[in-house]
Amino acid sequence: MNDRHPDRPAAPRRGLALLTLCLAVLVAQVDMAVVNLGTRPIGEHFRAGVTALQWVVDGYNLAYAVLLLTGGLLADLYGRRRIFMLGAAVFTGATVLCAAATSVWMLVAGRALAGLGAALLMPASLAIVRVVWQDARERGRVLGIWAACNGLAMAIGAPLGGVLIHRFGWRGIFLAVLPFSLAALLLARPSIPESSDPRGRSLDAGAQLAGGLALGALAFAAIESHEAPRVAIAALAVALAAFVLFVRIEGRRGATALVPLDLFGLPAFRAAMIATAGMTFGMYGLLFLLPLHWQQAGLLDATRAGLALIPMALLFVALSPFSGRIVAQLGARAVSCAGVAVIAGGLLLVALGAGHASIAWAEAGLALAGLGMGLATGPLMAEAVGAVDAARSGTAGSLINVARIAGATIGVAALGAFYAMAGGGAAGLRCAMLAGAAVQAGCAASAWRTARPR
Repeated sequence: MNDRHPDRPAAPRRGLALLTLCLAVLVAQVDMAVVNLGTRPIGEHFRAGVTALQWVVDGYNLAYAVLLLTGGLLADLYGRRRIFMLGAAVFTGATVLCAAATSVWMLVAGRALAGLGAALLMPASLAIVRVVWQDARERGRVLGIWAACNGLAMAIGAPLGGVLIHRFGWRGIFLAVLPFSLAALLLARPSIPESSDPRGRSLDAGAQLAGGLALGALAFAAIESHEAPRVAIAALAVALAAFVLFVRIEGRRGATALVPLDLFGLPAFRAAMIATAGMTFGMYGLLFLLPLHWQQAGLLDATRAGLALIPMALLFVALSPFSGRIVAQLGARAVSCAGVAVIAGGLLLVALGAGHASIAWAEAGLALAGLGMGLATGPLMAEAVGAVDAARSGTAGSLINVARIAGATIGVAALGAFYAMAGGGAAGLRCAMLAGAAVQAGCAASAWRTARPR
């Protein structure tokens, strides 16, 4: 199969295609959000320790990180719709396995399988957007809606998880997403045109192993950074060595590589990678530390901490659909870099409010962070997939997701370390947020310079 120039579907089918893609993104993100709330009842049901429960959450993240590059290449080689449907089917099966788990390690296996499904779904969904919506302005609008689904998942994930656990037990959090993943699977064939473009490329086994090892070891280092720092340092060393090997392998393969290195010679693509990594570095560090600080300081319990995050998510959802229109007026470079800088401003406000009895400063910072995410997320995805040929859209989709997960993984680990080194509490939060704001501002400035017209 080599449909290099697929027919664009008619307008009604394109609307259905967008709904299908949004369902997949929403399902994957909500699933991640609600599982965090289910760890306590899962632990009580299986009498599981902290380590096992940590892997219930992180088994998904690790599998996703290891297989992300593979998912993007498979979409380009064998068909974006086919791999999207395969990802939806795997995710659906994994959800059933999780809901039916009879042991905690069976649940961990189901979560890892869900990570595989997401690694196939996410790059394929971005590649499909690149192929179906070929006009840059229209693609920007579509990716704004696609990005809004991430914010919607943040907004509904915590409250939905709490209700489901209260009414149906922990198995309900998995069964609730099943109808939506099935809908995405069933709607894909009639709404999404098939496309692929191998162009002499292959699965590139050596690069697959090296790239997967680099991403997996990086994720593992973040997972173990708090409980086993020496293990984390060793894993980080493995990640760096694997990354060097990966670059050497890809440099020799040239245009047929798993990740053709000439993509990074494209200023817009390189800038999108830098800004995306910076964006998730600060955001995920914020979302990890702020609820933790609220609960440890006795300001809010877990339920109220989840509710306090909703205004940020709603601002993200409200602004994202209009980001394409804003880009049309101001340009992608200005909007995406400004969005990352606005998030940095939000982290600064949280730092200034650390130690206050009121959460007003933190809420103002979260509002800025939500606005920044709404401004930046869609344009950054559009820049990444729009900077490359449609033939490489799956690879571009996987790489921008690599930037997202790498930034998030390093951000949680690094800002968590700053928090701990400063003794936790208000001082720890202030130190971590200042560090996160500095990194984000630096990434925004670097992306601005990188993407400047030549």
